Formats: sequence, C-alpha cells, structure tokens
Amino acid sequence: MLAYSEFGSATGTPLLIAHGLYGSGRNWGVIAKRLSDTRKVVTVDMRNHGYSFWSDAHGYEDLALDLSEVIDHIGAPMDVVGHSMGGKAAMMLALTRPETLRRLVVGDIAPVAYSHSQIQFIDAMRAVDLGAVARRSEADAQLADLGVDPALCSFLTQSLDVAGKKWRFNLDALAQNMPAILSFPEVQTRYDGPVLFLSGGASEYVARDYRPTITGLFPNARFAKIPKAGHWLHAEFPREFEGTVRAYLDAPDV
Repeated sequence: MLAYSEFGSATGTPLLIAHGLYGSGRNWGVIAKRLSDTRKVVTVDMRNHGYSFWSDAHGYEDLALDLSEVIDHIGAPMDVVGHSMGGKAAMMLALTRPETLRRLVVGDIAPVAYSHSQIQFIDAMRAVDLGAVARRSEADAQLADLGVDPALCSFLTQSLDVAGKKWRFNLDALAQNMPAILSFPEVQTRYDGPVLFLSGGASEYVARDYRPTITGLFPNARFAKIPKAGHWLHAEFPREFEGTVRAYLDAPDV
C-alpha cells in the first residue's frame, strides 16, 4: 500500500490528497494541516514517488487502484483532491470505484492526452552530481544551471535524499511510462458525482476545447479558476487554493 501521512482527527468527511508527477505528500503538508481543522486529511506518496513502493507499472488503472486501497483501509467514502498526475489518477478512481468518493477536486488537469513531455526534468535530475551535494540548496543550484525554473528546483529537491545521495523517484520507471502518464485511458463509464475542475487562470492544461470530453465523463462537473495561477496553482497561491477547496467540500449537498 502507498505510504501516507495523516493530519487532524476531526469528524468531517476525510480528505485524501494525491500529488502530481515529481511531487510527494510532503509538498502538500501546509495545505493539509490547514484543512485538517474540520476533517482528517491524508496525503499519499504515489507509487514511484517519495516513500512509496517502486514498480515498473505506472498506468492510471494502477494508480487508481493504489488510491482505492488507501481509502478502503481508512474507510470510504472520502473526498479526494488530485493535482495533475494525481488528478488523472483520482478521475480514474471515480470512474472505476465511484463508491469510494463523496466529492472530487481535480487540480489543473483534464482527462485527455497531452502532447508535451516532462522527460526534461528526469534528464535534469539524472544530470545532478549528487556526490557533490551536501545540502538541498546545492542541488537547487545545479538544477538551475541545467535550465530548470528556480521555483521548480526547490519543489523537486524536496524529494532528494541528501544523505543517501539519491532521488526518491523511480526515474527509470517514470521515463519508461511517460507516454501513459501524459495520456488517459479510454473508458466506457462515467462518474455522476460532484466534481470541481479547479485550474490556473494562466494555465492551458484545462482548455475550453476539453470541456465536452470532461462533461462526457463527469456530467456534474463544475469549473473554477484561480486568476494568475499557472499549473502549480496550489504552490503559487496556496491560500486561494485552500479556500476554494474548503468552500467546495463544505458546501451543502444539493
């Protein structure tokens, strides 16, 4: 089962947070602590990330199954927030195990195939001379010299084991499965529960052209944006992200 951390013990519907590619549950600690005043919040490390197991398989059917095992262990139903890769995994969970969810928030991703690649970040991490790194800031500097955006450098190095001189990513498996990560499985079902697609106003990941595909799979989808935010909306505007998620999850059932 996936490695996970728990925050809070309030009696509201528990919330599970699934991070995106190259992330970890640790990236969501601040938001999880804030949201845990009214509910238990669980942050997971997805497979091939953080402290979770490594596997050659990394399709969305696999990732959805991982999430369902955590929810079954803690107790269904749960609310789920998923960002990017984690958002696709959460959508697949909703489509295959709808009884595990109450409400779903999808952060800046759509159930479509994307043409860009994220392989350049794997190349950059592989190029870092970990033997010369005694602190994360030195790895940040090497990544920046390799052309990685400074904000993303610090994000990536949160998953660097400095003492062990290794990344807490299965870079080989992620590289091998990059086409599957960028895509989304063909499914013949739909999820009729409530879903909020929360995107960055400056991001193009949830284009208007994708809405027919989204509403075909999620007919009760709602859409909202955080102005000026990009793809990493939860990191760029954490207060706004938290407030929007809180308002959606706490709204009365209709």
